[in-house]
Amino acid sequence: MTETLTISRVGGQGDGIAETPTGPVFAPLTLPGETVRGEVRDGRLEGAEILTPSAERITPVSPHYGDCGGCSLQHWAAGPYLDWKREQVRLALARERIETEIEATVATPPGTRRRLALHARRAEDGRVVLGFKARKSWRLVEVTACPIADPRLVSAFPALARVAEAFLEHPKSAPTLHVTATLTGLDVDVTGVERRTGGLSGDARMRAIAAAAEAGLARLSLAGEVLMMERQPKVAFGPATVPLPPGGFLQAVPEAEAAMVARAVEAVRGAKKIADLFCGAGTFTFPLATVAPVLAADGSAAGIAALKAGIGTGPGMKGITAEARDLFRRPLAPYDLRGCDAVVLDPPRAGALEQTRQLPGTKAAVVVGVSCNPVTFARDARVLIDAGFRLERVSPVDQFLWSAHVELVGVFRR
Repeated sequence: MTETLTISRVGGQGDGIAETPTGPVFAPLTLPGETVRGEVRDGRLEGAEILTPSAERITPVSPHYGDCGGCSLQHWAAGPYLDWKREQVRLALARERIETEIEATVATPPGTRRRLALHARRAEDGRVVLGFKARKSWRLVEVTACPIADPRLVSAFPALARVAEAFLEHPKSAPTLHVTATLTGLDVDVTGVERRTGGLSGDARMRAIAAAAEAGLARLSLAGEVLMMERQPKVAFGPATVPLPPGGFLQAVPEAEAAMVARAVEAVRGAKKIADLFCGAGTFTFPLATVAPVLAADGSAAGIAALKAGIGTGPGMKGITAEARDLFRRPLAPYDLRGCDAVVLDPPRAGALEQTRQLPGTKAAVVVGVSCNPVTFARDARVLIDAGFRLERVSPVDQFLWSAHVELVGVFRR
């Protein structure tokens, strides 16, 4: 049945929402105030015809807009789009009855994303194509341009397709190329290759290595196993230069990373000892070490090994000690954190509930929470607030441009 609806707001996943007598209808790629028409199925209006466009609607810049599953808010003017991200943080905090200063969303420019996950498939004509999943679908959209990505990644798409061909050896393989631009070149880790039948053959490995060498990749790995390394991929964290482990975590956008690091460093100035928990390879550790000695901990042994390799590579840093430890199953207790008067946490999307519960018993006067999930951040924040901390301010960061994803930095003091 075709319906004409008015969009009242944009929901947390980035879809426009129209309120109807039978409940909300979700209309992707629409904006508040727009009148739209289309067929509603199961509470969704796909392929909406926009009858009255919003004054905030702008022309998308990607040729793949509307089909590609990424950049689904590319049609929204920057000002209201960034305000909407700030509002998502406010709503997440409000659900936990938390009020605080929420700064304006930190914007990041196009063409700056340094890592992509590119899916590889063989097209009907036999070509190997790279791309992203279509919206709400397993179908692959071949991508030839990507306005959010670092130009170094985009220019490598044809060569990366040749590398991917070897990993399509088995018909059930669905390889994903995790491509990262580093100081020494492109680092590619491939996942999704069929293993039950014995994995990649020796011949396919040699073809992959040859294609990687021809493409000038710094390194090629298969689910963390290094196949070829011409140059050690390295990244800069503060004054340090750190070797990136295969498949290792790295913030997607350097400008977003810099904004988050700057806020964390500023918040802990004056500390005598800092704990950096869920530290990865040292994104925050090394900048924090310019302020005070740092105790760093993370569940990734490879990340901790990389962090240790970066110690001593730059000037002006205090002492760093690092430990590989599962902070979900074995959070650092107040005894482990003795002497730490500042704590920085940067957990995955699940948050850091068990570790957060240990912090009220420490001597920490300031806690900085870095989060990629405002909902779990708010849940963990409630623990600290109930224990006597005050959430001083929150800074939203738009690391994943034109998506519904929002990151943040929150500063607690007591």
